[in-house]
Amino acid sequence: MISQLTMHRSSTYADCMSMPIVPMREPTYFVLAALQDGPLHGYAIIKRAEGLSGGRVRLATGTLYTALDRLTAEGYVRLVSEEIVSGRARRSYGLTDAGVAALRAEAKRMADAASLVIRARPAGRAGRGRGAGPAGRKVRPA
Repeated sequence: MISQLTMHRSSTYADCMSMPIVPMREPTYFVLAALQDGPLHGYAIIKRAEGLSGGRVRLATGTLYTALDRLTAEGYVRLVSEEIVSGRARRSYGLTDAGVAALRAEAKRMADAASLVIRARPAGRAGRGRGAGPAGRKVRPA
């Protein structure tokens, strides 16, 4: 039996492969979101992610730099500049095109998922009559 394979141009295949397959963890999403308006150094990323998340994401310095190393290795973030300030290295990071695409894809995934709930019928009106149990059978109070 011969089956047909779908052929993709290499650029199309690469574009598909750069999209996240699994949902992003919230800290990763907000680190990328913090960088969407331009490069920032570590402390500024921490503060911006905290602000954008309404205080839900509070990154420790070690956690941030581990995430930035991973995101750099994945091609979503790049080191933009490095300078010495008060004897310490200050690195600024920015989004790559792949990082922008991943951030937008995750935002769309979340918006699509949220729209299922937001546009759903009001609570308690899942298609069965009032007081109805599974398969529309009446439920007697206990």
